[in-house]
Amino acid sequence: MTTPAADSITMFGADWCRDCIRTKKQLDELGIEYTYIDLVQEPSAADVAKEISGRTNIPVVVYPDASHHVEPSNADVESKLRELSLI
Repeated sequence: MTTPAADSITMFGADWCRDCIRTKKQLDELGIEYTYIDLVQEPSAADVAKEISGRTNIPVVVYPDASHHVEPSNADVESKLRELSLI
């Protein structure tokens, strides 16, 4: 799967990316279900992430309301999750 699901969170990232590791850990610790798209395993998905964000930076986190964050802080992610009543 390289396109985000409309009704869930999708995160585009890579295992060498510190921000990706941090965001993935935060989602895991909060018990948030999400789809992780590994750009190392699926390099063509980088084009999808760039199309969504307009940038080449990662992680790109896409939310169920079709909004997204690029390289979000933990506070950004938590705020969005609260806004969507996911935590």
